[in-house]
Amino acid sequence: MSIFERHFCKYLQKPVVFSLKNATLSLMSRQEHKNLKNLIEAVPTGFLVDSTWLESQGIGRRSAYAYVQRGWLERLERGVFRRPASGAPATNAIDWKICLLSLQNIMHYPAHIGGMTALSLQGYSHYLPLGEKNNIWIYGSKIPSWLEKLPLNAELRTRSVSLFSNPELGIDDRRHDHDKTASSLPWDWTLVMSSPERAILEALDELPDQESFHNLDMAFESLTTLRPRILSDLLSCCKKIKVKRLFFVFADRHDHAWRKRLNPNDFNLGSGDRALIKGGTIHPRYRIVVPEEYVRKEQRDGA
Repeated sequence: MSIFERHFCKYLQKPVVFSLKNATLSLMSRQEHKNLKNLIEAVPTGFLVDSTWLESQGIGRRSAYAYVQRGWLERLERGVFRRPASGAPATNAIDWKICLLSLQNIMHYPAHIGGMTALSLQGYSHYLPLGEKNNIWIYGSKIPSWLEKLPLNAELRTRSVSLFSNPELGIDDRRHDHDKTASSLPWDWTLVMSSPERAILEALDELPDQESFHNLDMAFESLTTLRPRILSDLLSCCKKIKVKRLFFVFADRHDHAWRKRLNPNDFNLGSGDRALIKGGTIHPRYRIVVPEEYVRKEQRDGA
């Protein structure tokens, strides 16, 4: 038993006065004991919660302040707390994965990891920037404002889920694979993230300002096992013409087996030319300006 848990047990064993005068206080004390017990069971050491979640557990601002004073919580940012590890020195460094696991598995915010981050975590991208923090792409309809204020060991980039008319399509959520309870162990938790099929479309949406053609090209090279049916569904509900045209530019360039199962004519690719970058070449089939090397010689000659 840790020092923290021994301290908590000692706190629970304090005598409760049952006089009529203190009856209300006694009931409040028992409720506070229950709330603190639930907190310890639901939040592993090192993981995060915010004031909204605490209030849903019956822990108001005054109680949260008392928990901080007693060392049961550590305040990280306004309205954001971490359960400290017993005996470990307080530190501001927060691992982004613990932050996201807390966001998804404890507080249940509708947010997922997507884009190049999801591709990298699933083994489809091996590019790591040198001399700077990794960009972590987070997508969600209700991302809390405090997320980007935390001192994480990565740079968070937040986006909405407006790219698709069906915002939940293609999200890999394995949290329901296990019969999870409040006392489930954190090493069983999984990150909610985009499937490779969705993630590549999210990444294409960041061209050319936030992602590079080279990085997307390297990712496409490894995407040999994409599922045509899921791709078809995602392309059908993708709202951006730019993203769909770029997808087929890269898909034709790498010509994986799944490409033969997709007909560009089945999707709304819009009309007219699209100028994505300056100094590039218009793709003769998909009518979008891309770097010259992304247009095959025979396509240029036939244009």
